[in-house]
Amino acid sequence: MSADRALPTRKQRQQHTRDCLMEAAAKVFGRRGLQQASIDEVAQEAGFTKGAFYANFASKEELFLAMMDEHFGRRVEELDRAMRSSDDPEAQAREAGRDFLKAIDGDPEWKRLFFEFAAHASRNPEFRAELVTRYRALRDRIAELHRVRSGELGHVLPIDPERFALMTFAMGNGVALEALLEPEAVDEDLFGQMLEIFVAGLIAIAERDAARG
Repeated sequence: MSADRALPTRKQRQQHTRDCLMEAAAKVFGRRGLQQASIDEVAQEAGFTKGAFYANFASKEELFLAMMDEHFGRRVEELDRAMRSSDDPEAQAREAGRDFLKAIDGDPEWKRLFFEFAAHASRNPEFRAELVTRYRALRDRIAELHRVRSGELGHVLPIDPERFALMTFAMGNGVALEALLEPEAVDEDLFGQMLEIFVAGLIAIAERDAARG
């Protein structure tokens, strides 16, 4: 058998199964909601058995955390690309915000799914701890991107990168909620304009503080 027609490895088969289960879960959770959707339904939607589900995930919560890792991993890559452009910081912020809204518009079920699991986490301390751990790790990655980029540009922001990341997350979640409740009011430039104004304000404060000595 030629190399280009080699059978997939065990690791590749397992990853394919996980990908199919996550894709199926997004559809089932979107139709049925977190509480009503069952693991049997997710497995059936993906074309696998319940045993295949448990071979990859211990629970619906663990499946969601894997989905979140994948979803936010793509957002970090997009932000990294935007920040490596030759544009000024305000333009980079505007582009990052536009990319964010394009992403959530392209995956309409994700907004509903994220907020549903966030509400579930508020009532489930064990799951909340897991979710917050992943969430903070993601914010740390975003903060590091801003720290490196600020150093490259020679900017000294008036707030530390961790707080900057927290603020942008809060804004992003607010926009996502607005888009879920009133999609016609949230155009593709809204979040980009918010981030542009935010970054411009921070730069102005930094310049003011520098002028004061």
